[in-house]
Amino acid sequence: MTVEDWAEIRRLHSAEGMAIKAIVRQLGISRNAVRRALASDSPPSYSRPAKRSVVDAVEPQIRELLRATPTMPATVIAERIGWEHGLTVLKDRVRELRPYYLPPDPASRTVYDPGHRVQCDLWFPPAPVPLGAGQHGSPPVLVMTSGYSRMRWAVMIPSRTAPDLIAGHWQLLSAMGAAPRQLVWDNEGAVGGWRRGKPTLSEEFESFRGSLGIGVHLCRPRDPEAKGLTERNNGYFETSFLPGREFTGPGDFNTQLTEWLARANARHSRRIGCAPTARWTVDRDAMLGLPPAPPTVGWRTRVRLPRDHYVRVASNDYSVDPSVVGRFVEVIADLTHVTITCAGTVVGRHDRCWARHQTMTDPAHREKALDLAHHARTIRERPAEPAGVVVEARDLSVYDTFFGTRPTEAVDAEEVA
Repeated sequence: MTVEDWAEIRRLHSAEGMAIKAIVRQLGISRNAVRRALASDSPPSYSRPAKRSVVDAVEPQIRELLRATPTMPATVIAERIGWEHGLTVLKDRVRELRPYYLPPDPASRTVYDPGHRVQCDLWFPPAPVPLGAGQHGSPPVLVMTSGYSRMRWAVMIPSRTAPDLIAGHWQLLSAMGAAPRQLVWDNEGAVGGWRRGKPTLSEEFESFRGSLGIGVHLCRPRDPEAKGLTERNNGYFETSFLPGREFTGPGDFNTQLTEWLARANARHSRRIGCAPTARWTVDRDAMLGLPPAPPTVGWRTRVRLPRDHYVRVASNDYSVDPSVVGRFVEVIADLTHVTITCAGTVVGRHDRCWARHQTMTDPAHREKALDLAHHARTIRERPAEPAGVVVEARDLSVYDTFFGTRPTEAVDAEEVA
């Protein structure tokens, strides 16, 4: 009996009210078959009777070996039992029996609550980006992915050092307008790592997360599944964002990436059944507000300005007003600018250079340094005695009168007389 016959029998009996005899006459099916169809709530299905396999004879031996060593390969089992037939049928049976002897190791599904977790990672795009001074490179891109809404944010930063990494965090959190209750990171050196069996944050990142009032979850080593959302996004960027694009510099890279992310976040996600933007409002409302005063981010140092009036930030030198040589200056650098102040006054400001081992000089600083150096050289070369000063020439007779002696001419005149 086919499924169509079974369905038609039940329709005629239930909907049309036909008796079994009438159904038999109309469909030409035996009375017992009609009774079986009316008594069955599931459609008929054909199941082939199981055949005996050549492996059945050695299954007890296979079980004994798996009970002693659950991870024993099928090839070793074949050798131990003296198997003389094809390996495929043996491997299939071993695959069925092995789970009964292995300890269960289920993978738990992570469920994200709104505003709770944002996964973070560094993506190194396989594309050369001009950095200036004829240099090209692939600076890291800080990627953040919300667990609940699947919203993505990303920005290219000059380096993976703590000042640049924290500055990138603050830029993305400012764009979000809120802070998640917990950031998820793996063992990134500038963030922290597992030491002596427990997670430990770096001092810089500990200060940053304390100013925001949020937590940081450090994944255990060799556990990529713990932040699989952002790991998959890195591959998504390489297949959907990078192909066919060219960049004139880091700023152009960030501009193109921001524009593309706006479209990517509006695309339908099969996993959550909607676009990330559709969930973002609920996600953001459950997050924490940003502090009223921004935290200290970027490079911040206090140094005494040397005679060459340059300060160093990440292998690059930046000029400073030479009039403050020898005084303490504050150096503040973010992802785009380097600012130097002295006693609250700005004495130098430059665009951040992403290349390495470069020297940035403000023409006004160079000209002023030449004028001050010329003035100092003039002072050093000035004569010891100022011009026009008369030195007194004392009469030597004053000394004769003081010591009670007489001049030689006067003594000769008295002797002659």
